[in-house]
Amino acid sequence: MAGMKGLKKQRRIQVIVLAFVAMAVATGLIGYAMRDGINYFRSPAQVLAEPPQASEVFRIGGLVLEGSLVRGDGEAVRFTVTDGGGDVPVVFAGILPDLFGEGQGMIGTGSYVDGIFQATEILAKHDEEYMPAEVIDALKEQGYYEEPDA
Repeated sequence: MAGMKGLKKQRRIQVIVLAFVAMAVATGLIGYAMRDGINYFRSPAQVLAEPPQASEVFRIGGLVLEGSLVRGDGEAVRFTVTDGGGDVPVVFAGILPDLFGEGQGMIGTGSYVDGIFQATEILAKHDEEYMPAEVIDALKEQGYYEEPDA
């Protein structure tokens, strides 16, 4: 009879271990999905209020500040993204979208290192009508956004 009890106990331990492994895998996958897919969105004001870790990949959105666009040597482009409540300098080495320009809406994916947003991807929003709702909300919050006249 004693053997039976030991077997049950061993079985229970296996189940517990398996549950832990499954949980670790799930947590890892969620972390991976977050890292890769849905990058947390922040407005420039939020970035300045609570600067994210340099290792965190997130999205920033707002308007390209007039007069801030500098095309540097080689590929690097520098500009400032603003939501009226904060201005964050951006550096991006890559091809900018055709619709990108000063005073236009943009969203960048990247990380905030030493006070500069290092973008790995820039998306331009042609005009305010196509701006993501989250950017419009951030701009409205700062009293920076006027509804486009219909």
